[in-house]
Amino acid sequence: MVSSIPVPVVPIREEHRELFKSINSFVYEYMSSPGHDNSHDYYHILRVLSNTNRIFEAEQKANPDCNYDTSAVFLAAILHDVGDYKYAKPGEDVENQVSRLLQDRGASEELARKVQTIVKHVGYTNETKSPQSVVDMLSKYPELAIVQDADRLDAIGAVGVGRCFAFGGARKEGQPMSVAIDHFDEKLYKLPDMMKTKIGKRMAASRKKILEDFAAQFNEETELSFPLQ
Repeated sequence: MVSSIPVPVVPIREEHRELFKSINSFVYEYMSSPGHDNSHDYYHILRVLSNTNRIFEAEQKANPDCNYDTSAVFLAAILHDVGDYKYAKPGEDVENQVSRLLQDRGASEELARKVQTIVKHVGYTNETKSPQSVVDMLSKYPELAIVQDADRLDAIGAVGVGRCFAFGGARKEGQPMSVAIDHFDEKLYKLPDMMKTKIGKRMAASRKKILEDFAAQFNEETELSFPLQ
């Protein structure tokens, strides 16, 4: 079954292509395991990889002197949800899970640690709690900006709407659908201002407009025509 999983063709370094193939198989199984819902599944990973590729190509064109580590970029993108606290099993040690996984599959300690560090700093919550830490990591690892933007783009726009409702249905049983719209204000509207790359900012602005239009239509359709007492 694992051997039949298609491998995304991304510009990873030649010496790491077998590693990437192995990681792809692991991530497919990991994101398909019980406990993951379809707001955070393998298709989310593919979309983030696709966003990563688009942003990487644009950044390379705009900044040809910036020597991105493509292996770190795409390994971090495909692994960014491994160890996510929202889906961690009780007692699961997720602190260095990505690094251990990579080294177990033949990655050097240097590459494994670099990818682990990038993955650790991708998340929205991490940045809101420790913004200076993210600033420091961006100066050390410019690859982080690409993966951050790629992941956050999948949280907004039409796909972002779908993921909000998917997560709400899976995790907020018994609550009204409007909790998904509440999440727009809580987090999603803030993401465009947190983008790091030029193309990420542009894509996020257009996707935010989709969120705003959807929220306005949703609120219009759910407004009751009578009072409650």
